Amino acid sequence: MQPPNSNTSSSSTPMYKRKGSSTTSNTNSNNSNGMYGRARNGGAGGYGDIEGGRSARETNSGIMEQQNNERISILSDQVARLKGLTIDIGNEVREQNSLLDSMQDGFMNTSDMLQGSLRRIGTMLESGGAKHMCYMVGFVVFVMVFLYWLMTHKGHSGA
Repeated sequence: MQPPNSNTSSSSTPMYKRKGSSTTSNTNSNNSNGMYGRARNGGAGGYGDIEGGRSARETNSGIMEQQNNERISILSDQVARLKGLTIDIGNEVREQNSLLDSMQDGFMNTSDMLQGSLRRIGTMLESGGAKHMCYMVGFVVFVMVFLYWLMTHKGHSGA
């Protein structure tokens, strides 16, 4: 036997949630579709079917997965660019190191030549006396005058 105020439908929905129930007001019947206006037609978790049989959760997860894939693609592009930059930096460092090594070799050769020249000058000064000293002073004066003449002549020619 049914209670006197019950609806005769065979639905398991309580009487206060039925649309046709006389005990519900218009505001309650408008809100019976869910708090945010989602249709409750059964389905997974009470969400209605959207877009050809897909539930709202499946749609949201699909959208989230698509956004994640886009972001992964962007991130992989950035990682590829960063990898290219690091490879370029590594190549540049190797090239700079080889240039520095060759400069070091050049400076070592120059240092050896300068030390040899100073050693020969020292030997010459010890053995030669005043005569060699006069030749060296004359040579230095000649080089200075020649450089002065080059600088003044180059300045007047306009080159």
